[in-house]
Amino acid sequence: MKFILASASPRRKELMEMLGVENLEIIPARGEEKADGSLPPQELVKALASAKAREIAPSAGKDDAVIAADTIVWVDGRLFGKPHSKQEAFDMLRTLSGRAHEVFTGVTVIRNGIELSETERSLVYFKDLSDDEINAYIETGEPMDKAGAYGAQGKAALFVRRIDGDFFNVMGLPLCRLGEMLKKQGVVIL
Repeated sequence: MKFILASASPRRKELMEMLGVENLEIIPARGEEKADGSLPPQELVKALASAKAREIAPSAGKDDAVIAADTIVWVDGRLFGKPHSKQEAFDMLRTLSGRAHEVFTGVTVIRNGIELSETERSLVYFKDLSDDEINAYIETGEPMDKAGAYGAQGKAALFVRRIDGDFFNVMGLPLCRLGEMLKKQGVVIL
C-alpha cells in the first residue's frame, strides 16, 4: 500500500513525513481549481479537495490511499487564497491585522473506491501589524504561496497571538482529522 499525496505543497509532504508515513508518493493534481463562490467555505474546500483526489485516484492502486487537501482563509465573507502580487499579499495581511479569521481545510481520502471528504476549521487571531512588519514579511517571499498570505509555521508565527483549533489545519493538513479518516478506510498510522 502507498500513500499518494495529490499535492505539490512542501508543507503537506513535511507533515506526512513527520508522521513517519512510509511509501509516500507525491502526485500533484494538475486540474484547474475552480472556486464556486456560491458554496459556503466548508463546502468549497471539501469540493476542491475531492476534485484533486478524484483526478489522481485512477492512477493509484486499489489499496493505495489517495490524500488531497485544499486550504483557504475566510474573513468578512471573503475567501483569501494565495496572493498573486505583493500588493495583494499586503492587502490580505492588512485585513487580517489585529483580528480573528477562519482557516478551512477540506480533506479527501480515496481508497478501494471509497471516498471520504471532510472539513476542518480553525480560528486564528493576529496581533496588530504595522505596515513595516507587513512589508518586511512580504520581502521574505514567504507569503506568496500560502492561503491568506502567511504561514503560521514560518516567520508569520510572530503575528499569531493564538489559534483555536488544529494548528496543523492552519498549515494545510489537519492531521488528527486525517488520521480518523484513514482509520475509517482501514489504515492505521500509529
